Amino acid sequence: MEEAKLTERGRKGGRGAGRSRSCASSDVPCRCQPALKSRMDLDVVNMFVIAGGTLAIPILAFVASFLLWPSALIRIYYWYWRRTLGMQVRYVHHEDYQFCYSFRGRPGQRPSILMLHGFSAHKDMWLSVVKFLPKNLHLICVDMPGHEGTTRSSLDDLSIDGQVKRIHQFVECLKLNKKPFHLVGTSMGGHVAGVYAAYYPSDVCSLSLVCPAGLQCSSDNQFIQRLRELQKSAAVEKIPLIPSTPEEMSEMLQLCSYVRFKVPQQILQGLVDVRIPHNNFYRKLFLEIASEKSRYCLHQNMGKIKVPTQIIWGKQDQVLDVSGADVLAKSIANCQVELLENCGHSVVMERPRKTAKLIVDFFASLYNTDSKKLD
Repeated sequence: MEEAKLTERGRKGGRGAGRSRSCASSDVPCRCQPALKSRMDLDVVNMFVIAGGTLAIPILAFVASFLLWPSALIRIYYWYWRRTLGMQVRYVHHEDYQFCYSFRGRPGQRPSILMLHGFSAHKDMWLSVVKFLPKNLHLICVDMPGHEGTTRSSLDDLSIDGQVKRIHQFVECLKLNKKPFHLVGTSMGGHVAGVYAAYYPSDVCSLSLVCPAGLQCSSDNQFIQRLRELQKSAAVEKIPLIPSTPEEMSEMLQLCSYVRFKVPQQILQGLVDVRIPHNNFYRKLFLEIASEKSRYCLHQNMGKIKVPTQIIWGKQDQVLDVSGADVLAKSIANCQVELLENCGHSVVMERPRKTAKLIVDFFASLYNTDSKKLD
């Protein structure tokens, strides 16, 4: 009888041990399951912490750059944009003078395009237009004398004549005038481009001037009147196109643009930080191009321009009056004018797609090319 009881207990013990060993696959709750779940939860938390930390590093770096070094962020932005658009930066020397430029494509059957930027800008200002220009065109954007990567010398002649001669040296260094090229210029760059076409007619086959300086209009706008008052008072520190604070930068943007947009304070600070080290040069340059020798240089030479010419101007330009377009049209025989509604002085920045289309259409009409083939 006792042996039978022991045997029965043994069977029960065996069945209990079996349940214990197979608890992971049983529907009966087990003490080891909460521990396993805890370990799994901890692994998931660790995974998210690691992933979050990995993402946080670039985000924090961006935020720190935005708050502490906005000027560095702006430079990185231009570098990235050049790379995306396939623009390569190169240097070329004329004796001891260095020119910095960016380019895309190679010379071909169609004329190359040389682009000259405006006062206190640089070659990268054209990137917004380059984005919409065909990739099979040979494009060259050069830093004007004293700007960005091009040599800045206290002995350099910064007058319009002096800048034209420097650009001619650049053209000869690249042998760009082996075949006549299409020349584009805006504001001060348009002034230089127009005079270049008058001085070196065999170099240029066609011309696009975007709200160029250097013209004498029948009446002065408010900006020109203000400049005259500053010249009389010798208050060169207050030239509106040479900001020294974020507030002055905001005012300059409003002066140059028709569209009113709010720029974050940190971006304004970054734009000012980039410019401040160069402001003394900008003042010297501005006084030179506004002097009697240079002020109306394009006006004095526009009758010598013989190549087909395109004029692009914002109707709401507050810096250079749009009536200048009519002045050019009356003096240049083969000239077409495009006036843009709701656009100010910064045509290249405000209407880049439209600017690119106008240049391409003009280019195609001159060289018997279907603009659709310019891809």
